[in-house]
Amino acid sequence: QVQLVESGGGLVQAGESLRLSCVASGRTFSSYGMGWFRQPPGKEREFVGGTTRIGGITSYASSVKGRFTISRDATKNTLYLQMNSLKPEDTAVYYCAAKTISSLAYVASRIYDYDYWGQGTQVTVSS
Repeated sequence: QVQLVESGGGLVQAGESLRLSCVASGRTFSSYGMGWFRQPPGKEREFVGGTTRIGGITSYASSVKGRFTISRDATKNTLYLQMNSLKPEDTAVYYCAAKTISSLAYVASRIYDYDYWGQGTQVTVSS
């Protein structure tokens, strides 16, 4: 089992940047494929991006591709989401998630693929 704790959310203006962190504790970090999801106000949770167990492959939603970057640091058991050129429509609660997986090449993108979730961190982008 793994516990996930997100941090780094806040209020920023459009065009600014923010970096979210997700610290994992418990089982070996490299056992998990990792993902970021977000839930805008009044909307369903959606996939933002994900990475494989050891971070060799990443995948992003089209809405954030080119602006957001996912990385993971195995020495710190931490997943990151670097968000640049933020837009008001990026406003949401951001969640990190972990999926127990053996494959080194699979990036999960569906909510029900993931086994563990953090509590979320709020990101608000003002215009």
